[in-house]
Amino acid sequence: MTSAEVTRRRAMGLGLGVLAGVSAGCSGDSGPVRRLRLATGPEGGPYNAFGQALAQAVAASGRRIEIVPVSTAASVDNLRKLADGSVELALAMADVAEDAVLGRDPFPGPAAATALARVYVNYTHLLVPADGPVRSVRDLAGRPVAAGAAGSGVQVVAERVLRAAGLSGVPAPAPAPAPAPPPAADERQLGLAASVSALREGSVDALFWSGGVPTPALADLARELPLRFLPLDAHVGALRERYGPVYTAVTLPAGVYGLTEPVGTIGVGNYLLSRADVPQGAVRDLLQVVFERWRDLLREVTAGARLEPRFAISTGEVPLHPGAVAHYRAVYG
Repeated sequence: MTSAEVTRRRAMGLGLGVLAGVSAGCSGDSGPVRRLRLATGPEGGPYNAFGQALAQAVAASGRRIEIVPVSTAASVDNLRKLADGSVELALAMADVAEDAVLGRDPFPGPAAATALARVYVNYTHLLVPADGPVRSVRDLAGRPVAAGAAGSGVQVVAERVLRAAGLSGVPAPAPAPAPAPPPAADERQLGLAASVSALREGSVDALFWSGGVPTPALADLARELPLRFLPLDAHVGALRERYGPVYTAVTLPAGVYGLTEPVGTIGVGNYLLSRADVPQGAVRDLLQVVFERWRDLLREVTAGARLEPRFAISTGEVPLHPGAVAHYRAVYG
């Protein structure tokens, strides 16, 4: 647990009790409906699906807020839009969100983003044709790889995995003399649909994706093309050492995508984020809907996931919005 997490838990006064229920009803605001724009992701992707489901759930709740999903390139793009004020809410992968608040590349300085909840975990997928020559990350040296759309969180984690394997084109420091590094992978900036098409057609030798399990587009591909899912869990330690505990070891279970045995890989949380100037009442109303309707919100995103407050407050270096703090205090009593 990070020091920020300890501080957060102490400040919120969370006990060890389990969630007994979430209070329903409106915040009592009799003013006009507050319109909140939510940066999601590309149409057809999981962030966009979550955003549309959240907008519908909020509309049906009778609370005086309106969620307007905005299609984007996903995580990096979403944090930039949140910073420039073109949206009030955003979805982003945990690693990208921490880069933003800490002012790490590709962000020019610390962003004033706050977290409302950690909503679910992305599983990093690296898949190749089953009858092809690629059997490990190192085998991608010099090969074309679909590494996520520009501005997406997939691109961030793919580049970091390839860098950890010495294949990113960014050579790691090494004492001289050192052997010549292997050729970098040929990273292609492709979204999920284009990545699937490229792997099917053979114009790339591997596909990176970070999302829920199963991801429908990949499940469809696995039914028409024999695939191999490469294990990535061996890289978790190096990623955690460099970037912190946003990365965890998770497992693609046997049965999904036709897998006959589990495959270890890298997990990354997804955060629902907000500008700090969103009113606390609106945040509390929104979180009440999220916790009341989480089964509906996650149904099309990732199978078998649950949303609980102890999980939701685990947002690492990204501080909770004051309205979120108030909500979780009320939940725990």
